[in-house]
Amino acid sequence: MFIFILRRLIQIIPVMIGVTLAVFLMMHFIPGDPAKIMAGENANPEQVEQMRENLGLNDPLHIQYIRYVGDAIVGDLGNSIRTSRPVTEEIFTSRFGITVQLAVLGTATAVIFGLFAGIISATRKYSFADISLMLAALIGLSIPNFFLGIVLIFFFSVNLGWLPVAGWGTWEQMILPAITLGTGGAAIIARMTRSSMLEVLNQDYIRTAYAKGVSDKLVIYKHALRNALIPVVTVVGLQFGGLLGGAVITETVFAINGLGRLIIDSIRAHDFPMVQGTILVCAVLFVLVNFLVDITYRLINKRIELN
Repeated sequence: MFIFILRRLIQIIPVMIGVTLAVFLMMHFIPGDPAKIMAGENANPEQVEQMRENLGLNDPLHIQYIRYVGDAIVGDLGNSIRTSRPVTEEIFTSRFGITVQLAVLGTATAVIFGLFAGIISATRKYSFADISLMLAALIGLSIPNFFLGIVLIFFFSVNLGWLPVAGWGTWEQMILPAITLGTGGAAIIARMTRSSMLEVLNQDYIRTAYAKGVSDKLVIYKHALRNALIPVVTVVGLQFGGLLGGAVITETVFAINGLGRLIIDSIRAHDFPMVQGTILVCAVLFVLVNFLVDITYRLINKRIELN
């Protein structure tokens, strides 16, 4: 296990180089001059040029990239143009925790409902329950997050008054965003679980377990589900990593001050350091989540060789 973890950590290095390079180049080729924005609208050309010199924008591109990576390694992502606060402080003190909570709740919602629906569908193949659940999964995949969020607000907040319309902090405020964010993931997990379970249930060792008189419950949950979870874990990891950086729409609909809204607000204000830092943090988290998924494979099924 230690050798595997060490190898995977080494493999992450070129991935992280690619991530930082992509983020760095993206922010350099989008329209707008950071020096002109930071100097202010009334700045003269000399002041703008002085700001470019202070920011190091006149240096060769590879020098700027090396400096950017070096600063990022020690946690220095620059200062926000809007607030003049350090980007890392802006991200981790107020926004990061909210988005992680939302992603965890959305993933938990997706896993709970997705696994339940997938197991029921696989064990009752071609039944009314199977067809109904897979139809619901198809609908869940088809509905955009913003539309689902608006519909949930209309019914449960505006009409019934059961839950608050927006905000974050209390458990009542977390229900609708978690459902909105987790519905698409639940649909994907349900379909993947059903497919994996059906494949495993046709294996010889499952037939042998039934022939020995092992109960349905034990066969399904101890033998079939554990082996069917491998591809499902991959989907869950991708879902969680995606939700960390892809909760922009949900946070906007429910007026949640997370990383998603921070990115939108920073783009509108042309706050390049904040946009760059937020995207980099989300990308790094996505890579780390998938690293943890690889380790989870071994924990689920010890017969898997991690080499």
